[in-house]
Amino acid sequence: MPSAQKPSTGPFNPRRLDALRFAQAGATLTGELALTELGRLAQDLSGPIAPGARAIWSAQGASRPGPVGSEPQPWLHLQVRAMVPLACQRCLAAVETELLIDRWFRFVADEVTAEAQDDDSEEDLLALEPRPDLADVIEDELIMALPLVPMHERCPAPPAALQGAAPDDGPAVPERPHPFAALEKLKGRR
Repeated sequence: MPSAQKPSTGPFNPRRLDALRFAQAGATLTGELALTELGRLAQDLSGPIAPGARAIWSAQGASRPGPVGSEPQPWLHLQVRAMVPLACQRCLAAVETELLIDRWFRFVADEVTAEAQDDDSEEDLLALEPRPDLADVIEDELIMALPLVPMHERCPAPPAALQGAAPDDGPAVPERPHPFAALEKLKGRR
């Protein structure tokens, strides 16, 4: 990661993480990633990204017991915090939204194994090979953490659709006939 700080423990490269050794060592990496470097995330944001806006992250490896009779399995604990600009779905103004990620991933041998186990697995899976790029994992997680309907708790202004509209503005909407009007006429003929 170009803007990542030096790893806090061990000689691990976050761009090509040797996840097996990382987990076995119980190592930790920390860093910051400029949001401007996350092009896929930027497509989902509203408005310009503030200069210096960053995702602050930490990753910790762990070995956890596997099924009975098997070797311990490599895991990754990822935590990320970022503030991103989104469009409030009520007033359409920008709303700074905090994204928090706190997720555990279990590593499996490769992408084929990850795909095969994905539907039956309760945990999130990552492949040991090809070696994961933490910047890509972080960006994926931030995209999935985006709220479906971002909103201010209290909008700073009335919703844009209602600003300046008077009750009698716009074309008159014709009154729709009552759906049972024809039945009412039939009932009156008896």
